[in-house]
Amino acid sequence: MSSFILKNHRMTFLALATMLSTILWAQEPETYVNDYDRPPTMGWSSWNTFGLNISESLIKRQANAMVSTGLARAGYKYINIDDGFWNGRAADGKLRLNTQLFPNGMKNLTNFIHKKGLLAGIYSDAGDNTCGSGNTRAYGLGVGFYGHEEEDCQLYFNDWDFDFIKVDYCGGAHLNLVDSVQYTHISQAINRSAQELGKPIVFNICRWAYPGTWVDGICDSWRTTGDIYCAWESVKAIIKENLNIQAYTSRGHYNDMDMLEIGRTLTHDEEVTHMAYWCICSSPLLIGCDLTSIPKASLDLLKNADLIAMNQDTLGLGAPVVARKGDVYTVAKDVEQLHGPKRAVVIMNLGDKEASVKFQLSSIAMEGTAEMHDCLTGKNTTIDGSTTITIPAHGSAAYFVTGTRVERTRYQGEEAWMPLYQEISGLPTGRYESNDKADCGGYAAWLGDDPANYMEWRDVHSFEGGKYRLSIFYASAESRNLDAYVNGELVRTFKGLNNGSWGDSWNSVSVNITLQPGKNTIRLANDKAFAPNIDYIQLRRTGDLDGVVAPAATTPAAGDTYYNMQGQRVKHPRNGIYITPDGKKQLFH
Repeated sequence: MSSFILKNHRMTFLALATMLSTILWAQEPETYVNDYDRPPTMGWSSWNTFGLNISESLIKRQANAMVSTGLARAGYKYINIDDGFWNGRAADGKLRLNTQLFPNGMKNLTNFIHKKGLLAGIYSDAGDNTCGSGNTRAYGLGVGFYGHEEEDCQLYFNDWDFDFIKVDYCGGAHLNLVDSVQYTHISQAINRSAQELGKPIVFNICRWAYPGTWVDGICDSWRTTGDIYCAWESVKAIIKENLNIQAYTSRGHYNDMDMLEIGRTLTHDEEVTHMAYWCICSSPLLIGCDLTSIPKASLDLLKNADLIAMNQDTLGLGAPVVARKGDVYTVAKDVEQLHGPKRAVVIMNLGDKEASVKFQLSSIAMEGTAEMHDCLTGKNTTIDGSTTITIPAHGSAAYFVTGTRVERTRYQGEEAWMPLYQEISGLPTGRYESNDKADCGGYAAWLGDDPANYMEWRDVHSFEGGKYRLSIFYASAESRNLDAYVNGELVRTFKGLNNGSWGDSWNSVSVNITLQPGKNTIRLANDKAFAPNIDYIQLRRTGDLDGVVAPAATTPAAGDTYYNMQGQRVKHPRNGIYITPDGKKQLFH
């Protein structure tokens, strides 16, 4: 963590990142041509079950099964052909289709898929060779996009009429390409085809790790991990890799946790966790099993209307961790309306033993009583403040919770957004770390040493605005400074923060701030040197607690404004203050 170790990288990487960002964003009007504000992709892909063993007849059987099983009616529309359909390139550079596997040609196949009311997807690589070729098999050598971006897009979309493309990176790595530059070139070529055809084309980037915030502007979704495989260890590892990066999903642009392994060999509880977490995080849902032989329980889970509604919600949000007890994680997000009365909640037991946890409404910024709709059973229950939930090993519970919202008081470091965050280079940009001593098991690290290497919470919501006390929980084993900004204004520079730890213990510093009604941005930064690690920030309303009269001589009445003793505006607190219509503040019990 020392700044000495990392200082030598600063000029090379950060200067390059700034220059590259300028180049990419200068092309913004063109890179947004194909932005159709779409929900996460739902469909099927050939790779998980069939790998390179694909054919025209197999794809047609899967398209037929998509319709006959009712999956198409549930929202699954894309039939995606992954690696394995080429036969190299001709001498003139044109792609050759393997006509032994696809004897009637790809246009015939996409016509078949479209007549089913479905959409068709295809695959390529950003570089020269495909992943399935292993850089050795002739069929996949030289068939990638590199050097052929325009002509390949013409073939895939204008000639063959595909609606989706996944672009891998084995050939890109083979050629040592700059991923952001090459993927931007591909995006521009795809956008031109979309513009010519007058239809959206879904673009998925498969870089096997979160590549950087540049990716948000050029595609619909991007892989955040290595390839999934059909085992609990793989599903669990992918979940853990995605817990702390939910800030990078937004409407139309999604973290892709890879294809679904549901309907293969996972247990039912493991399939529930797999489906529920992918859905609440707004990941694309691409089924990977053989649709012609899918077990009924798996099929019913894939068609679960409540889970699909979580996934396809118009807000398109990620779901950060809001509570943790050992191996049990609670993640939540708003649905239908930002800061509204309804939230989606998934409670996952990633451990190997059954566990019981106390779910508290306060963890999702609600209080009083609330209705909990069980997305797995369809049952509704009413809870008052909290309830205990027992979850099997590897299993999950999923709910829609509707109740009274209160202002959030705690924002985790691992749910903040960092403009330089990426998982590719290993260079010193802000990132997220895990530690059981942190509040929800994660924290933000490696911040500062450059004006662009900051963290910020972009939607700190205040119902009415006013005065607050902002507390920042930090760890640093050497003296470091930290700048705190609210809505672009520097409110305090904390100097020499040092609690002797990088994350095993946490101290806090505080400053009085003013928030505007609605959305606010809080940024933590250090332009000149590295900053402390950040666990979370805490907010407490202060302005409305000044001058409170106690004890109360009257009883709250209609028209009064209510706050609990944490300064959160609520409906009817058991203990707190109320403000009468003439502005007088009263304390009651």
